[in-house]
Amino acid sequence: MSKINVDAIDKQSGSTVTVGGPGTNLVLGTSGQSVTLGCGATQSGFGRTGTVDWQTGSIKTSTFTAANGEGYFANTSGGAFTMNLPAGSAGNIVSVVDYTNTFQTNNLIIAANGSQKIGGTAANATLSTKGQSVTFVYVDDTEGWKNTMDSTSNVTGTPNFIVATGGTIVNCGNFRSHIFTGSSNLVIDTAPTPANNTVNYFVVAGGGGAGGCGQGAGAGAGGFRMFSSAPGSNSPLNAPAGLPVSASTTYPITVGGGGAAGGATGSAGSNAVFSSITSAGGGASTGSNVAAPSFSAGSGGSGGGQRGENPNGASVFSGNTPPVSPSQGNNGGQGGHPSPTTTARGAGGGGGAGAVGVNATPNNNGGAGGVGSYIANPFFGPTAPSYGTAGPVSSTRYFAGGGGGGTEGVGGNAGSNGAGGSGGGGQGGPGPAAAGAGGPGTTNTGGGGGGVSRQGPGAGNPPGTTGGNGGSGIIIIRYQFQ
Repeated sequence: MSKINVDAIDKQSGSTVTVGGPGTNLVLGTSGQSVTLGCGATQSGFGRTGTVDWQTGSIKTSTFTAANGEGYFANTSGGAFTMNLPAGSAGNIVSVVDYTNTFQTNNLIIAANGSQKIGGTAANATLSTKGQSVTFVYVDDTEGWKNTMDSTSNVTGTPNFIVATGGTIVNCGNFRSHIFTGSSNLVIDTAPTPANNTVNYFVVAGGGGAGGCGQGAGAGAGGFRMFSSAPGSNSPLNAPAGLPVSASTTYPITVGGGGAAGGATGSAGSNAVFSSITSAGGGASTGSNVAAPSFSAGSGGSGGGQRGENPNGASVFSGNTPPVSPSQGNNGGQGGHPSPTTTARGAGGGGGAGAVGVNATPNNNGGAGGVGSYIANPFFGPTAPSYGTAGPVSSTRYFAGGGGGGTEGVGGNAGSNGAGGSGGGGQGGPGPAAAGAGGPGTTNTGGGGGGVSRQGPGAGNPPGTTGGNGGSGIIIIRYQFQ
């Protein structure tokens, strides 16, 4: 056996260095040595080692066609799409991995070329497991592409920030908000402790429904509880601390519905609940001759107003019921003079998160609903104009306004109805000259319903006329995510 000892092999001419030839057995190197290709040199003819070349410089975000011998990172965070397999021949290999751990939400579809099969079936395959990675090898035309590796493990580093799902998700700078306009779940995947496991919260309950029968009072707004570190969120109801959350925990989200309006008395709004935070539904209002405390539904997050014939100085319906600190709302406004009276009978406005309901004025015009409280747009991200009502400056939004009080004209003396409080409060009915129903509280603001107005005593209301329904509540959870 001949042996050649050299330090390097290089081409003498042309562009190819050929080692060995057909029918020969040639050993390069010996045990313990390595054979190295020069910098910039390439090889051919050695065949594949059973692995793929990962395409790290081309992350796939939309439908594409794979090539033999390549592996891909598929990012489905923006929506599901398809990986088309190449025309297969025996030994071809393709791999793919879930780049953003979102296959469970937005699937990756695997499609074979023409009539070729995947696992013996001429149909598409679907990858739907979080963090899934799969390798396909083309065996033959009978089985087609077979998966030789299907990993459902999902090894990740420990993140430094909260990771969560649920609701409508919007980002604003380094913060993320989950906006819930209906009951659902917030799922906390990770919550690093002790530094980054605290969330801001904004929990507004459903507003109360208003009563009818003329001279109907405005209903109270839903309870308003929050903690926000967003600049400009200077609500006096802002709590002193955020709320810690735990990893691998599902938090039920209960968004309170608005209370139903009634022909005589309305219904209180429903509570809103997130973790240990409960905001009470807004107090209902009445057009019948009942007063606090006998009409218990009149008290709540904010209290409903008094009807027109309740005497000034009578007990009003209470806000912040049950009591929490900071207070979640305010009392309703007082009604007008007792019957008989020759003046219009105005009813009080419902309490709002930012102020008490306005009392009926001396000539017994209906009182306006109490103003709501406002928070900064960064709590919502770029979608803020979709929620609440415009605040005192363009970067704020109002919520939880009280309903406006109605009025009843007497002996030709016509009062006027009360406006709804900023933050979704319904307006008092359009009476007395045009008797009618109170306006509803605005959806997802927690605004109270507006009270009914009518022309005069004994005249009754138009058929079907009632107070306004309360507006449903809203819950928003916000935290730093990067």
